[in-house]
Amino acid sequence: MAQASPPLEGIRVIEFTHMVMGPTVGVILADLGAEVIKVEPLGGDNTRRLGGSGAGYFPMYNRNKKSVCVDLKSPEGVEVVHRLVADADVVIENFRPGAMDRLGFGYEQLSALNPRLVYCSLKGFLSGPYEQRTALDEVTQMMGGLAYMTGLPDRPMRAGSSVIDITGGMFGVIGILAALERRHRTGEGERVTSSLFETTAFMVGQHMAQQAVSGEIPPPMSVRRSAWSVYDIFETADGERVFVGVVSDTLWQRFCEAFGLADFAADPGLAKNNDRVRQRDRILPVIEALFRDLDKDTLMARLESAGVPFAPINRPADLFDDPHLNATGALQPVTLTDGDNAGQRTRLPALPLELHGEKFALRRDIPRAGEHTREVLAALGYDEERIAALVADGRVAAGS
Repeated sequence: MAQASPPLEGIRVIEFTHMVMGPTVGVILADLGAEVIKVEPLGGDNTRRLGGSGAGYFPMYNRNKKSVCVDLKSPEGVEVVHRLVADADVVIENFRPGAMDRLGFGYEQLSALNPRLVYCSLKGFLSGPYEQRTALDEVTQMMGGLAYMTGLPDRPMRAGSSVIDITGGMFGVIGILAALERRHRTGEGERVTSSLFETTAFMVGQHMAQQAVSGEIPPPMSVRRSAWSVYDIFETADGERVFVGVVSDTLWQRFCEAFGLADFAADPGLAKNNDRVRQRDRILPVIEALFRDLDKDTLMARLESAGVPFAPINRPADLFDDPHLNATGALQPVTLTDGDNAGQRTRLPALPLELHGEKFALRRDIPRAGEHTREVLAALGYDEERIAALVADGRVAAGS
């Protein structure tokens, strides 16, 4: 089957974002086919210049977008934004509460120009006592209980990725798509808000429900009472480690058959999962000794043949060479635009979706700051003389 046009083709998105949460919304919409115009300040989004653990933010979350650099505090910059928004479908912003209103780009102001506009704000908190607070991914992981569940007892630890920024951005996309669908019926846009704190609460909701069901406060996952008899990391003969999870009675039988555990398979006291959980102290030493005699590749091959869930303990860097990701186009080639390695090529994860068995292709590389300023202004009706004057006056910046 020939690849269909992207599902969001024809949708125009104007993005005023930085860091991770807002750009996540934009990159998902862009990967799905929307035209996303990222409006950056003169000099470009400061996220481009982050180091340390922030060095990957911009390249990961800004492909498939156009970049326009504008002085948003100048009358000329305001005019550019108003023209952009006049026929846009979606605006995305993730600045502090009130920042866009002070610039003249709040929901009430822009929806007055374009009543069909879907305006998505990504905030720390939804409406309520905390809504004016400034938040970060790590802030809400701490106050929302996720850091407690991730760490050791008395040692809360944030998850090893910006999971709340990313998931909060995903909820923002869900809200945008819902608002666009309602616009089909009403002809009117609306405001969508997604937040970090409520996203965190949603993610730990399973543990809240666990407490309601069991009557006990759940301990951190690092010391949890396992729900399954085999759900652990095991050492192999070559000094590697493999996670193995046997999560059903049927899997238990296949697991025992694959590894010659006939006594375990035949024991009626181990036939049911909950019975096995109560006998983990009996089961695990046998399995640990068995696996220590097998190298990692042999162990994983036997687990795969038996259909038992397993995983090598990888680092993110190991994914560059993952045979599955490389065979299927799940890593997309992009060009770095900023930092010491600007101009170098790398491969980064694609949107983890397929439609009709097809992944979403890279249509546009990571943009340089202001790379598309002239193109976008020309499409808005600015002639070359006016564009040159705006560049000369420092009201907009065009990429080299």
